[in-house]
Amino acid sequence: MFGIDHIMRGILLSGGRATRLRPCTTVTSKGLLPIYNRPMIYYPLNTLLRAGVTDILIIISPEYAGDYVRLLGSGKEFGARFTFEVQEEPRGLAEAFIIGEHFIGNDNVAMILSDNIFADDLSAEIKSFKSGGKIFAKPVPDPERFGVVEVNAEGKAISIEEKPANPKSNLCITGAYVYDSRVVEVAKKVAPSGRGELEITDLHRWYMERNELEVVMIHQEWIDAGTFDSLYEAQALAKNKLQDHLII
Repeated sequence: MFGIDHIMRGILLSGGRATRLRPCTTVTSKGLLPIYNRPMIYYPLNTLLRAGVTDILIIISPEYAGDYVRLLGSGKEFGARFTFEVQEEPRGLAEAFIIGEHFIGNDNVAMILSDNIFADDLSAEIKSFKSGGKIFAKPVPDPERFGVVEVNAEGKAISIEEKPANPKSNLCITGAYVYDSRVVEVAKKVAPSGRGELEITDLHRWYMERNELEVVMIHQEWIDAGTFDSLYEAQALAKNKLQDHLII
């Protein structure tokens, strides 16, 4: 199965209710909020398109499905093809691969969260992917707030913890992930966590236990624009640094 080349498909996950950004998200989706001169979702979309990923599944909440379709259309305007699916309830990041089962098929898939903005160009890392799993990590001063990964000398993950009190490293796992098609069946076997969600950490661990989870370092700015402070930082980053790297 993995001896032949598979195309890379993309997923943009923009479900959820973004309660931390209310009242701004009372009447619209977080991914539609403006970041300088573009809707937020344009930035992770740009990351995928720069990497040559043009067959993209956009997963959205039912309340704002029409808004996303009006904004993005079929994808033809961007030289891409968009498919839309609804996530009825925010049941965890790993559910995206179950929703996207038929879209993914036997191909590899790169998923980016709609509120994650990267200054790094991830194109080479996405294009060079063959099999297994690949995540992107960023050194941060407060790793206890995030999922934390520890790596060995070969760049493979050896431990993953979710918001640990005593982190084993300062490497935060960002919201970009690349997997082979096995991720669909793995996601189906994930048990809901204590908060009732299918955690993407469990997918990471499955590949890690097989020594197949590669960790790539993010060197430039990365923003998870899910709070008002990070939203403010994203505005400045988009205006001052990202404009020359946008193709949409």
